[in-house]
Amino acid sequence: MKVGSRRIGFVRRDTISGWQAFLISTVSVIVGLIVFSLVFVVSDVSPLTAYREIFGYAFLSPSGFRLVLNRFIFLALCTFAFLIPYRAGLWNIGMTGQVYMGGLAAYGVVYLLGGKTNPNLEVSAWLVLPAMIAAAAAAGALWAAIAGFLKDRWDVNEIVVTMMLNFVGSFIVSHMTKEGGPFMNRGGGSEGFPLPTSLRAPVFADIPFTALFVAVLAVALHLLFTRSSLGFQIRAFGMSPRAAQYAGIRTHRMGLLVFLLGGAIAGLAAYHQFAAVPGVYKIPRDYEIVGDTAFFGIICGLIAQGNALASLPVALLFAAASIGGRAAQGKLHLAFGLDFALMGVLMIVLVGFQFLYRYRLAFRAVGVETPPAGAEAAAEARGRGSEA
Repeated sequence: MKVGSRRIGFVRRDTISGWQAFLISTVSVIVGLIVFSLVFVVSDVSPLTAYREIFGYAFLSPSGFRLVLNRFIFLALCTFAFLIPYRAGLWNIGMTGQVYMGGLAAYGVVYLLGGKTNPNLEVSAWLVLPAMIAAAAAAGALWAAIAGFLKDRWDVNEIVVTMMLNFVGSFIVSHMTKEGGPFMNRGGGSEGFPLPTSLRAPVFADIPFTALFVAVLAVALHLLFTRSSLGFQIRAFGMSPRAAQYAGIRTHRMGLLVFLLGGAIAGLAAYHQFAAVPGVYKIPRDYEIVGDTAFFGIICGLIAQGNALASLPVALLFAAASIGGRAAQGKLHLAFGLDFALMGVLMIVLVGFQFLYRYRLAFRAVGVETPPAGAEAAAEARGRGSEA
């Protein structure tokens, strides 16, 4: 676009600094909230009042913050489960199915110990809890490995496979927990049996110990992709599998590897949601809502550009929007589904602003072409070469 003697347009960025990325993300959140304010205006509710209710309940109410924290842990783990295959150029759309399988495996350990028929089961939590966690991670990993194996062996599209596995996983959970299934609550109700009190996960200052999973994995994944040779191989494979193979990287099992790792983390998310969240401690009849929530891990990962540490504030934002939105919906007598609508608008705006991570607004004089990204550096290198 021409303005006077200057032309305004977008040019590709060479790099983006941390403060620039933070500024873009902050502006995108503000724009998303402004856009969603139209919903409140139409409903004759002051946007300031609505947002005060949403974020006040999410962060200032003790009960609300506990719910936000539990949702945040789940979203963060689902995000990590998506990120590992994503950095390899693959799409894990199957966290939902992996969460289902992880939940069934964790409760399978309890079932084998007689926890269904004996709610007062007395066993050593120090032995059983690690077994439940390991079973959940193993089940999630093996379920995800199906897509990784098919991708490596016959180049089957992993998006299609993981989506199909989500439906299969949902059917298996329904069979196991409803209509007389082996995991169904003894009192009926079409839901899983409750976890014995002795096997409930420890909570410290209202914080589930599974928060450690998030902290450790966030740092571990950051170091994996920035400091380790395995992380370099995964990133190289994601940029160009053929070039990675030419460079000597073993690529014939890369899909299986990243899906195993991602699925294991999804299994940990299942353990947290079904066995560590106070007030749940079972596979509920509305387990599909949990599966649907797992999809937001994909959005968090995309917005964070595949960065595990950067995904944490995004996951926290979505957790606060969902929990606070549900509370404001009832208090302000707003339409059902406000929480998911708010998350959806924020998601669309945040994804749209990803454009600014790759391009910047530039002003240049008419008739002067802005060189493409990296052209100046290349020209300087050629000049040094000719001088030599």
